[in-house]
Amino acid sequence: MSDVLARICADKRAEVARRQAARPRPAVEADASAAEPPRGFARALASAFAAGRPALIAEIKKASPSRGLIRADFDPPSLAAAYRDAGATCLSVLTDTPYFQGEDSHLRAARASVALPVLRKDFTVDPYQVVETRALGADCILLIMAALTRPEALALNRLARDLGLDVLAEIHALDELDQALALDGAMIGINNRDLKTLKVDIATFETVARQVPSDRLLVAESGLRTPADVARVSRAGARAILVGESLMSQADVAAATRALIGAAVPA
Repeated sequence: MSDVLARICADKRAEVARRQAARPRPAVEADASAAEPPRGFARALASAFAAGRPALIAEIKKASPSRGLIRADFDPPSLAAAYRDAGATCLSVLTDTPYFQGEDSHLRAARASVALPVLRKDFTVDPYQVVETRALGADCILLIMAALTRPEALALNRLARDLGLDVLAEIHALDELDQALALDGAMIGINNRDLKTLKVDIATFETVARQVPSDRLLVAESGLRTPADVARVSRAGARAILVGESLMSQADVAAATRALIGAAVPA
């Protein structure tokens, strides 16, 4: 685990402990049971890909450790609607506060404003967060392999599946792939950002994707800024793409999204 990720995960475990003390797991489990049924995140991506449409997971993100504040005029419902109108298949919403200025309320507000399935983008290190994710109404959860041991990843994946959540297992290098493939039914996300240097290289996707079995839904993440980038990862096996920073930094998010994926969707 990189120093950056280790620090984030240590902070996250402390945060989870505070959350559990404030709201014990049984109460959150009751909220999860009462939540609207999942919308089928992986199914939506697979359907878009099968139909020949761009399967875009469009990210709602206010800030990041590498860029600082990305968008000052940050309004999750209007951003979600802009993404939907521009042809996005699913949404990803950052809920981590210390490093991304995210909030749980951002996910709730975005999901309530559109019918698209939503991924909760956070650093999941504890079963409490999985239950919490379903209680928030999310349809998919992110599991970062570099942040978890194999037993932890297996247990979190099993709990997520039991709750009806889809799972995006994120890897950053080839040596993390076996752990991701051990997670039954999980989509595989290859993040082009090096966790140690925070630099981005699309060649990472091209190298690792060759080793991913064709039965897994493969998602390319980070560094996708142009249609040429999208075409490049698509040729390398991506069935879906996750894009945030390059869209969130544009004044007209809908226009930027259309330009990226070439979706001929009327405004």
